[in-house]
Amino acid sequence: MIHRIFLFLLLLLWLPDFYIYRRFVKPRTHHRRWLRWLHWLPSILLTLSLVCLMFGDNFTNLRVTLTGIYMMVFLALVVPKCLFMLFSLVGKSLAMVGRLPLVGVCLRWPVEVVFNTLGLVLACVGAYIILYGCLYGWRRFEVKEVTFEHPDVPEAFDGYRIVQISDFHLGTIARYPDEVRRAVEMINAQHPDLIAFTGDLVNNEATELDVVEDILADLHACDGVYSVLGNHDYGPYRQWPSRRAQAENLADLKRREVAMGWNLLLNENRIIKRGADSIAVVGVENDGKPPFPALGDLPKATRGTTERMFKLLLSHDPSHWRRRVLPETDIQLMLSGHTHAMQFCLGGFSPSAWIYPEWGGLYTENGQGLYVNTGLGSVMIPYRFGAWPEISVITLRRKR
Repeated sequence: MIHRIFLFLLLLLWLPDFYIYRRFVKPRTHHRRWLRWLHWLPSILLTLSLVCLMFGDNFTNLRVTLTGIYMMVFLALVVPKCLFMLFSLVGKSLAMVGRLPLVGVCLRWPVEVVFNTLGLVLACVGAYIILYGCLYGWRRFEVKEVTFEHPDVPEAFDGYRIVQISDFHLGTIARYPDEVRRAVEMINAQHPDLIAFTGDLVNNEATELDVVEDILADLHACDGVYSVLGNHDYGPYRQWPSRRAQAENLADLKRREVAMGWNLLLNENRIIKRGADSIAVVGVENDGKPPFPALGDLPKATRGTTERMFKLLLSHDPSHWRRRVLPETDIQLMLSGHTHAMQFCLGGFSPSAWIYPEWGGLYTENGQGLYVNTGLGSVMIPYRFGAWPEISVITLRRKR
């Protein structure tokens, strides 16, 4: 991935540095050459590190760790500089316009100073957002309570508690096993009737489970833990020595999930009974839009269920809901993950909304529901701000 955005990263790194150097550093450091070198030193070191990351397989566990550390440092330095440069450029442009006759009458206030100050303030805010998200935000686990009402919920399942978790991405956070254990304890503390995991347990390799497999095996619910696969679980983002090696990795991941006591659903369902009442837990393999795998088979997965039976569908990619579930099925509630809310949300807005119409929370249409969990883990960078790691508690209610 680094190869694809190498030039873009270099542009982000050097462009604000050149601007700040020409406007502010050079005019003030005529006799202090060491200050000029100090200005360039971080960018030189980051460029050399970036070149080193260009070599080798970007998606081995070690490479992911190193790339994540690099991106944290990169963002903490570059985002504030870019914000400052943008506001400084706006101030300079307005100041140039203000020198024109007539227009200058309207711009007598020190516009450059104002925008430079504003840029400096926003640069500090940007640095805080990056540093907080990298140091604390990714471990700020949050429990969200949601109620889903539907007339097809059986009497015996009125008040049924489902805890949904998603997107652990253990290759990023498994090196912090105490945080994984804390998440498991918080999940169990909700006393769920059922736990639903909606995919992306790992970044790429089943071995990412090595350190935390026993911890995740401690997840408990009255009716068990049910899981499906996400796009990362198939290992498509790593350079495997052969297709056979990739297939063996997937088989190992499936075996480990079963060994943890999880019910892995691969285009199949399980019927849960309470006396004479029952609901179906349906799970499909990842079904996304290109370039993500589309392996879901809803007809096969729902085989043996009846029309009025309440069906809970686990499907990793929320786009599956609008593409297949709404137009082709009577499934009452689907649970998804995948979006992570791009690990950033501010004022109720996440940039993931530009890609996914349903990116986080509960959505309903024509009596059918979708809940998108924004995930517990992070891809590559242990970072979250606003879109805190989520543990969803969904209570089913019979609509009278």
